[in-house]
Amino acid sequence: MSEPVTFGVLVAFLAGLLSFLSPCVLPLVPSYIGFLTGMTVEDVSGRRRIAVLHALCFVAGFTLVFLALGAGASAFGSALKYYKPVIARVGGVLIILFGLWTLGVIRLDALQREQRVQLDRKPVGFLGSTLVGMAFAAGWVPCIGPILGAILGLAATQADFGRGMVLLGAYSLGLAVPFLLAALALETFLGWFQRFRRHLGTVKTVSGILLVAVGILMASGEFTRLAAWMSGLTPEFLRERL
Repeated sequence: MSEPVTFGVLVAFLAGLLSFLSPCVLPLVPSYIGFLTGMTVEDVSGRRRIAVLHALCFVAGFTLVFLALGAGASAFGSALKYYKPVIARVGGVLIILFGLWTLGVIRLDALQREQRVQLDRKPVGFLGSTLVGMAFAAGWVPCIGPILGAILGLAATQADFGRGMVLLGAYSLGLAVPFLLAALALETFLGWFQRFRRHLGTVKTVSGILLVAVGILMASGEFTRLAAWMSGLTPEFLRERL
């Protein structure tokens, strides 16, 4: 895997974690698990295997959508490969704007409108959980949209479908791992969340700073140089696996 993609994978995974920790995703995780399983917290704790299977289907649903978005972004970038430097700079500027919006510095009305897909009743079974995951990916624009847009911007600068999908796969993994852990140990998650909730504002600030930093690197053309420098610090055995 090329150096920029390797570094991009780390950025994408961190972006997925920050999306999970965002103020309008993290507090709703227990509700999502209950909605997917149709069980109370006590029931989930007693039937962990069923809860995790539903969570896996949910994760598979949003991962499929994100991978498709990654392929589409890469296809767009490939179709305009002679303009990749321009795409990177324009994408960088947009990511900076997303970051400033996340930090509350500017207002973007298009991102203020709620776009969630409302589901009063979950479709039955594990397939239903997969469909809910797809709806989550397609409709949760205000919270994960800016961070997801940044990763799609990176994907658009890649040379082929595979690299773009790898970036979105890493983003999905960052979002999926803590969700699966929450389903596996919901009571522990609830206790942790009560302690962590006071830091949600800090998560939003960190997300905004990350977006601005990535945007500046892309707009200035320094992302590739930083990726090469970071690759030089990575042990050879780990680079081969990435």
